[in-house]
Formats: sequence, C-alpha cells, structure tokens
Amino acid sequence: MGRAFEFRKARKMKRWSAMAKTFTRIGKDISMAVKEGGPNPETNSRLRAVIQNAKSANMPKDNVERAIKKASGSDSANYVEMSLEGYAPHGVAVFVECTTDNNNRTVANVRSYFNKCDGNLGTNGSLEFIFDRKAVFAFSASQIEMDLEELEMELIDAGLEELENDEGTLTITTNFTDFSNMQKQLESMNIELESSELQRFPNNTKSLDLEDAKLVLKLIDKLEEDEDVQNIFHNMEMGEELMAQLDD
Repeated sequence: MGRAFEFRKARKMKRWSAMAKTFTRIGKDISMAVKEGGPNPETNSRLRAVIQNAKSANMPKDNVERAIKKASGSDSANYVEMSLEGYAPHGVAVFVECTTDNNNRTVANVRSYFNKCDGNLGTNGSLEFIFDRKAVFAFSASQIEMDLEELEMELIDAGLEELENDEGTLTITTNFTDFSNMQKQLESMNIELESSELQRFPNNTKSLDLEDAKLVLKLIDKLEEDEDVQNIFHNMEMGEELMAQLDD
C-alpha cells in the first residue's frame, strides 16, 4: 500500500490517541465537578462548563452521561487536583496541573519526566510569579447582535479584562476569580459557549532556537502522555517562525 498509506494510518492513530486522552481528561473534570456540586448541571455551574467543553471536543453525549452517573456512585474514584512546577531545559518554566487518585504516583512520574529531559522539578509556588491565572471564554460572534463596544459595556461589570475577535470567534478574558460571574452573565445573555476554562499566561517568555525548543517540547510531549496530567503551561515563546520550523 506504500508509504502514503502508512503515513495516513499513523496520523489517524495519533488523532484517535489524542481524542482518547482528551475524553479521559474531560471525564476526570466531570468527576471533580459532580463531587463538588452534584450531578445536575442546572444547579452546578462547574459541571455546565465541563459539559460545554465536552461538546466542543466532540465527546459523545452518552459518554458524558455515563461519566456523570459514574461520578455520582459511591464507588467512584476520589480525584484530587494538584499542581507541579519546574524548569525544562534552557530555563523554560513549566506549570503542570494534574487530577489524580494517587499523589505519590503522579509526583514520581512527573519528576521522572523532568529528570529524563534534563529539567528540574521545583517546589510548589516557585513559579507563581511567572504565570497569571485567567478565565477564558470563547463563543461565536454570530450570536451577538450588538457591536463589540456595546458588548464590552455589558460584560465589564462581570469582570471583563479583554475581548478579542479572531475570524468570527470572540474570546473573553477575566481574572480567574471572576469565572463564575462571567459565566452567569453570558448565560443570562443566552450565549452558547464553545469553551470555558482556566488558563495560566506567562508574564515573561523565553525565546529559543529550533534545536533548543525541541528539547523543551520533548518534556511537554512526555507530560501530555500521562493521564494524570490535565493541563501544561510554559513560557517558551512560540512564534510563527518557530512553529513553521517545527511543522517541517
């Protein structure tokens, strides 16, 4: 069948693998949300947000309902959230958010990834000064009948810090403490979200050449493969030139 077939097969398998990991991580988010606020999305704002993210990731509705039912059972896993911080090669800061039912396993695994990739796992709080935590909401601009200035005025009391329009997708950024306020405001305006999540933005970045960047991405790839890892944030500058080189 030739190399072209093998290439397409490899790409498909990689995509399926990534989808399976995404569904696993969303399942853990659902479990945490149900444990915190119950199985009814109408009264559980965190669960509503996770369900919307699941929809955006094309997670089947049956999978979502099974995850909610499983999390509501007495024998469901007790996950806890934890963060781990360290430095990749060349001083790139890496912030790792995890959801786990075994802290010791997760810490040992993450530490091994840093060590194998010439990095160093640091102490909790050591990178807080590098990253700002924000709430980020995205939705289609086609839902909005007002202009962007009017929309900003509607959202400013809910904590709006920044509003961007990228080819028809509006992205709203607030302080992470305003997540619930903004979610309620958008829901009151009947806006259907494509995603809503907490992210960490670096307030300073490191610029690396291609070979050095590959060493950092090696660590990030290993972290992404671990099912206990939910999110990874770093302060390596990912400019268009570097991205183009990595795609080659």
